[in-house]
Amino acid sequence: MRQSRPVKVKHVQVGGGAPVSIQSMTKTDTADVGATVAQIEEMMRAGCEIVRLAVPDNDAAEALKEIRKRVPDVPLVADIHFHYKLALIALEAGIDKLRLNPGNIGAHDRIRQVVRAAQSQNVPIRIGVNGGSLEKDLLKKYGTATPEAMVESALRHVRILEDLDFTDIIISLKASDVHRTVAAYRLLAEKVDYPFHLGVTEAGTSFSGTVKSSIGLGILLHEGIGDTIRVSLAAEPQEEVRVAWEIVKSLGLRTRGVTVVACPTCGRLDVDNFVEIVTEIERRLAHIEEPLHLSIMGCAVNGPGEAHDSQLGITFGRGVGMIFKDGVPMRKVAGENIVDAFVMETEKLLAEGASAKPVNSEPELVTINR
Repeated sequence: MRQSRPVKVKHVQVGGGAPVSIQSMTKTDTADVGATVAQIEEMMRAGCEIVRLAVPDNDAAEALKEIRKRVPDVPLVADIHFHYKLALIALEAGIDKLRLNPGNIGAHDRIRQVVRAAQSQNVPIRIGVNGGSLEKDLLKKYGTATPEAMVESALRHVRILEDLDFTDIIISLKASDVHRTVAAYRLLAEKVDYPFHLGVTEAGTSFSGTVKSSIGLGILLHEGIGDTIRVSLAAEPQEEVRVAWEIVKSLGLRTRGVTVVACPTCGRLDVDNFVEIVTEIERRLAHIEEPLHLSIMGCAVNGPGEAHDSQLGITFGRGVGMIFKDGVPMRKVAGENIVDAFVMETEKLLAEGASAKPVNSEPELVTINR
């Protein structure tokens, strides 16, 4: 387990042994306050713990003050490129973290102004190295955006901040492929103890991006590298948040919401609309934040065993479902009533104050080899 120093982003600690935090980035025009606030609230409902906003121009920077007022509880990160005045406006607006590469904002005096303002407000800075936008001299030196080039870029920016006695730093090293991303983080982990923001940048669509992010982030987190994560998808930010939670849940690093174990189906399946049943149950239980472990199995072969490890489970046999509670059969339910009955029993379980057993940490929908 890599030991990183703690950095506070509002009330969320990143690093220093704190749980891996989940973040995402709004995809609205930041200057559109109403749309941006609505998206932030949706992200928060999905479990987003840190929200980043693009600040490409003055209108976006000026909007941050009103956004901060309307969403006072979630840490906000201003994403700044090149323009130091936008960083100063963002700090005045009350943001909680800057995503800013100090070497890209010009003269030393400009860097100093931003750093001093951040220091006075206890606002950390994330150095964000991206394989697609490395410095020209590093590309010439290494031939391409190698892990070594990315690490050298990060260390340059770190030195600029350290020379100004600023050490409230978080670092990210993102490439669009898994191998470079993993190699870069591993290499930098040997050189600094600053907390890491993990991500595979420009990962792709919801399907392919989820696969790449799960592999890349999963490898690093399994090795104890990484303190906060953002899954980058060509999808809505709440989908990024949902995937991020499933990654940390699958590794046993965090618990949140309903974990559903569902069989992949086969010729033994005793119900025609099994996939629809599982999908509908997940949809109707998506609002739950308390950790619950549920199983939905299509026949009686593996069903009772999975139900034994679940707080609530159901198996099917010839159109009839058997609901289990803590592995013990409760009652039979007719096929057409399965979803309503299972959701009702889950809500009843919650009302009784149930929480997840510390046994399994499968993602929300897991296929079991049968």
